[in-house]
Amino acid sequence: MFRIVFLGTSGAVPSSERSLPAIAMQRDGSVYLFDCGEGTQRQMMRFNVSYEKVKAVFLTHLHLDHVIGLFGLLETLKLKKRAGLKIFGPPGTSALISPFAKEAGRAEIKEITGEEKIFETDDFSVSSFCTEHGLRHSFGYIIQEKEKIRFNAEKAHSLGMKGEMFREIQEKGKIKVEGKTIKLSEVACAVPGKKIIYSGDTKAFAGMAKIAKEADLLIHEGTYGNDREKEANERFHTSAVSAAKIAKKAKVKSLILTHISSRYPKAEVLEEEAKKVFANSRVAYDGMEISV
Repeated sequence: MFRIVFLGTSGAVPSSERSLPAIAMQRDGSVYLFDCGEGTQRQMMRFNVSYEKVKAVFLTHLHLDHVIGLFGLLETLKLKKRAGLKIFGPPGTSALISPFAKEAGRAEIKEITGEEKIFETDDFSVSSFCTEHGLRHSFGYIIQEKEKIRFNAEKAHSLGMKGEMFREIQEKGKIKVEGKTIKLSEVACAVPGKKIIYSGDTKAFAGMAKIAKEADLLIHEGTYGNDREKEANERFHTSAVSAAKIAKKAKVKSLILTHISSRYPKAEVLEEEAKKVFANSRVAYDGMEISV
């Protein structure tokens, strides 16, 4: 299960209620940051996310509202003598971050150039995809949990399986019980892992619905209301309504809107607009926490 904490949910300009963009995903004690706006490490302390447990940072693009908090985080990790941080971002990330990363203690930087799997653990992977934000390189991310094996316990026990046999049949695909061969497919099935999409900053584009198809969670920018749809497109951003249309077309389970313009101090209006199109829509707020 992923614990997801929205550390900063504003657009390019912060407000007294919303900090600059950053999302923490926690899994098995490790923390993964998606964007790192100004004040991210302080937001982590506020919302009970350990900056010392950050394993990787995934930057969607190099606009400073998404990046500038990384310098402070690197300095703190240096003082804590923490090494081994992985940083992923578009071309230019190394030139921007390297002097601070090296000083902070052997942080590893990988630049992304297109659609690729960039990070993997035993439980999940992170892949990049290209977005449309008026830059040569900007990215969103797919967090894909690996398939799980679900046993039909009643059938397995009826065939004499017990104890270490469950581990053995997963490793070998079949086992013998009392002289009879039992195949894994007879007692278990593969269950798809959870799929989470983070759009980063982007205008609405046709390919997003395909990328987000049947995702458990789509985290999409919803910078503007329906009153500024034209402006959203011109500035390579997305309105709440357009994000909801993507969620509906992709048949996702849940949509959370973030990157909220400071023009909307009462973001309920954006949520109401989105819900008219896609019922399971919510607007994120700083400190919002969900599990997927």
